[in-house]
Amino acid sequence: MKDVLEQLGIESTNSGVMIGSRKVASTGAEIGSYSPVDGTLIAKVNCGDKATYEEVIKASKEAFEKWQMLTAPQRGEIVRQIGNALREYKEPLGKLVSYEMGKSYQEGLGEVQEMIDICDFAVGLSRQLYGLTMHSERPSHRMYEQYHPLGIVGIISAFNFPVAVWSWNTALAWVCGDVTVWKPSEKVPLTAIACQNITQEVMEKNGIDYAVSSLIVGDAAIGELISHDKRVPLVSATGSIPMGRKVGTAVAQRLGKSLLELGGNNAIIMTEHADLESCLVGAVFGAVGTCGQRCTSTRRIIIHESIFENVKAAMKKAYGQLRIGDPLNSNNHVGPLIDKDAVAAYEHALKAVIEQGGKEIVAGGVLDGDAYASGCYVKPAIFEAENHYEIVQHETFAPVLYLIKYTGGVENAIAIQNDVPQGLSSAIMTTNLRESEIFLSHAGSDCGIANVNIGTSGAEIGGAFGGEKDTGGGRESGSDAWKIYMRRQTNTINYSTEIPLAQGIKFDL
Repeated sequence: MKDVLEQLGIESTNSGVMIGSRKVASTGAEIGSYSPVDGTLIAKVNCGDKATYEEVIKASKEAFEKWQMLTAPQRGEIVRQIGNALREYKEPLGKLVSYEMGKSYQEGLGEVQEMIDICDFAVGLSRQLYGLTMHSERPSHRMYEQYHPLGIVGIISAFNFPVAVWSWNTALAWVCGDVTVWKPSEKVPLTAIACQNITQEVMEKNGIDYAVSSLIVGDAAIGELISHDKRVPLVSATGSIPMGRKVGTAVAQRLGKSLLELGGNNAIIMTEHADLESCLVGAVFGAVGTCGQRCTSTRRIIIHESIFENVKAAMKKAYGQLRIGDPLNSNNHVGPLIDKDAVAAYEHALKAVIEQGGKEIVAGGVLDGDAYASGCYVKPAIFEAENHYEIVQHETFAPVLYLIKYTGGVENAIAIQNDVPQGLSSAIMTTNLRESEIFLSHAGSDCGIANVNIGTSGAEIGGAFGGEKDTGGGRESGSDAWKIYMRRQTNTINYSTEIPLAQGIKFDL
């Protein structure tokens, strides 16, 4: 890992405040980044404080005045180069993501590939920031809409996707003409510093000596500063629902804009017409990938009574084949949870589901021994449960899966799926066209993502990503998600010698 850290510019002690490429001294707390893989201290980071936050915002405001004056294609060219730099650093950055966060190396590489993909998307977008033209009701008038950059975009990101979600925001914000201030999760600060280093390498090559991208590592206090700051017109926050409520409330009180990507309680519906063999891989990966720490992880499988026992047996057999261990070893399927707090939440869920009436199908538990010395390795567990259990209604960020039986038609399964506070991702496994269309209709899934014959986990950057209800309603990444990073303006031009009023109003002097 030492060579990886050197390649990415990570030192034994690092500044957690970077204004562009400038490292800022801070009186904030010093934290250590410990790998959940083996419990090793990777490096230390000096966090930001209120004074350094003010310095970051001041520099960002000044940078915005310069950055917005570049044309969108010019900004897109720089983002293109950042995408190429990520291609060069894909292997070491993917390895650091895996080691600092605990996801498999293949998933770490996949996360960096998402960053590359969104840069490619943003480059094309830089020539497609389209408005609309409208016919005016007034003669010799022309109307149209155009989009302008907002200014500073604050980004608060979570530990489970330590780099991809940042890039979803930055790549689009930058081509739109915004500058960004990033508060990463304090659980994974090193991947953030690595991304800042890579970005600034490109910026400097292009003569950008101002703070298009800034970084400030810190705890919830930094997030509160961002959320309450009127100088930050848009706050994009990814994390838990309680965190999102605080951010959304603070931003709304100052009439700012927020983009919230919060928790999920994602379900796969398996009807009696499901192709069980083809849907098994999607179900298992959705439940145990990233050790159940994806916002799109499969938490529930809602199964028709006619195939319930077959699915239960198949899932039990598949879980018996899972290999748990070092995520840098490609032979392993499941790595560790992020930390001991996550382990405690996992253990609480195992106990709660039994107390509330659930039946154990695959036993869970914390693993011990030299191979699991960090204390963060757990066994993926499966329970037969009812949807109304309090613990089932709650998102446990761990590999705990609930199998729920339904009777009757697909409408009953959809009702069960929708009967949770969250609304991020959903899926149906069926070969019946009618069932799939009902699931995708206005009376079907109430989630922001609805899939047919694939799992809940894994999204492509071409589509807007996000969910409804307690998931927050935000949309990031592809499609027209770029519009939230800009302000829309309606323009009317009068090229006549008179000033007729709209709606035929007369106002003669």
